[in-house]
Amino acid sequence: MRHVAVVGGGILGLAVARELTARGDHVTVLEKEDHWAGHQTGHNSNVVHAGLYYAPGSFKARMSVAGNRSIVDFARANDVPVEVCGKLVVATSDAELPGLHALAERAEANGVPAKLISPAEAHAYEPEVACVGALRVESTGIIDFPAICAALVRSLDIADLRLSTPALGIRPGRNGDVEIATGTDIVRADALVNCAGLHSDRVARLAGLEPRARIVPFRGEYFTLRPESAHLVKGLIYPVPDASLPFLGVHLTRMLDGSVHAGPNAVLALRREGYRWRDMSATDFAETLRFPGLWRLARRYPRTAVDEVARSLSRRRFARSLARLVPAIGREDLVRAHAGVRAQALLPDGTLVQDFLIETAPNQVHVLNAPSPAATCCLEIAKHVADQVA
Repeated sequence: MRHVAVVGGGILGLAVARELTARGDHVTVLEKEDHWAGHQTGHNSNVVHAGLYYAPGSFKARMSVAGNRSIVDFARANDVPVEVCGKLVVATSDAELPGLHALAERAEANGVPAKLISPAEAHAYEPEVACVGALRVESTGIIDFPAICAALVRSLDIADLRLSTPALGIRPGRNGDVEIATGTDIVRADALVNCAGLHSDRVARLAGLEPRARIVPFRGEYFTLRPESAHLVKGLIYPVPDASLPFLGVHLTRMLDGSVHAGPNAVLALRREGYRWRDMSATDFAETLRFPGLWRLARRYPRTAVDEVARSLSRRRFARSLARLVPAIGREDLVRAHAGVRAQALLPDGTLVQDFLIETAPNQVHVLNAPSPAATCCLEIAKHVADQVA
């Protein structure tokens, strides 16, 4: 029996462990926190994505469409709350209509069930929305991703699951295996899978690789609509995104409990796990600032960077962005909620890595870029990673 060590106990690491176990491998999962799904998985919008936005043929496009089905099926089989409610992508001006039509064409190319609808048809779904046209996407849903992780853990009763166990050093073993120092012992495995998310590039370097991309953390901040205002949103309302950016823009999401989340924006985090402005690591921030790709990215999108920071610091600006979608929303309707940090891979030339990025070395597989929609795609990514291990 082959022994595989998986670094990272978010939804992807646990899904990979499940897939490897199902194929007959013995698996050890090493998670540095004292609980599962402590970072990206536990701080996202809990949306099951349809695969609408991604380049046809890309990992994201193919895995989102398949992952949308597989994660919903897994949730229903394991009594995890999930609702396939659909969503609206709305053009709020005539200038956005070409982008909306391009999304409709991409949806068709990717096999995503979606159709263009009129403003009157959009109002049947969302009476308060403002639009000149909309795209109805039927397969988008909402789910409880931390509960998915709990179900994955329950399915791993024969695996070796270790919380509070960071990977501090990685080196080749004498017999062609991999040795992972955790601070308390050394885990010896036949193969290593790196699903460390925000620290995936660092784990790759520990293992002797020099990954071609660097993780740059972007914080996404959320608000919740006051309960008295939650009736303004019936489901999910998204803007037409800027195709040049990996972020979808602030949007509105009715959650499983009936609350409505608004966001996220995207600002540079001051540490890898920087969920607030005051969360700063001098080491992390200096490492980010030394990376030339960051400055080339900033030169490419100076106005976007300024706008995102301004929206982070001003509730009024945040509300104004939401009011483009639902004019009845005002500053007084917003209550500060949690934030998440997106592990975004960036190349030295300032190019954002738009697709999932997986690199391999002898006896090693490193998942180096798996932000949204990775939670939706986790079971599909796990199959691909397990194939790479094999």
